Amino acid sequence: MSAAPASPPEAPAPRRRLWLVALPLVLFLGLAALFFSRLETGGDPSRIPSALVGKPAPTIPLPPLAGLKAPGGADLPGIDIAALTGKPTLVNVWASWCAPCREEHPVLMQLAKDGRFNLVGINYKDAPENARRFLGQYGLPYQAVGVDPKGRAAIDWGVYGVPETFVLAKDGTIAHKFVGPLTPETVANTLLPLIARLSAN
Repeated sequence: MSAAPASPPEAPAPRRRLWLVALPLVLFLGLAALFFSRLETGGDPSRIPSALVGKPAPTIPLPPLAGLKAPGGADLPGIDIAALTGKPTLVNVWASWCAPCREEHPVLMQLAKDGRFNLVGINYKDAPENARRFLGQYGLPYQAVGVDPKGRAAIDWGVYGVPETFVLAKDGTIAHKFVGPLTPETVANTLLPLIARLSAN
């Protein structure tokens, strides 16, 4: 008695085939939506939210950048956020290896002339000699520079990358966060009006 012929392999289920075809399209549409949402905001870093806005800034002191001198020749101090009260404070996270930080630096040099707020910098994952060379070449806008060589403080601040700038109210509460380099437009349209409100409170 002859054996029955083997049945042909089952074809993939139509739904599975459809999903395999649709997956690249779904991924493309998701990326396109992200791209167009960034275009809609104009790439404005002030539109990126932060979970820390409205909460007290981290108060763990950061040591100074060794060998960095203030214009008068004294050692520039590290950062003690708890001591920076009485007027608003800008906390700028930067690094010498960060190309956008070079683009932003002239804006910081202009902001340093405004006496309504403190301007301090967190040097992120940088070599001290490179950080000093960067400030020697481009100028020193900061009243204090704290170093974060391993990025641990940046985690407490919720830093995505560099540069980033946090605006603190007089009481040390984080009032705003800018992701990416500050631009003259961002300063004029968002930062300075915010500083004016915080200074008046």
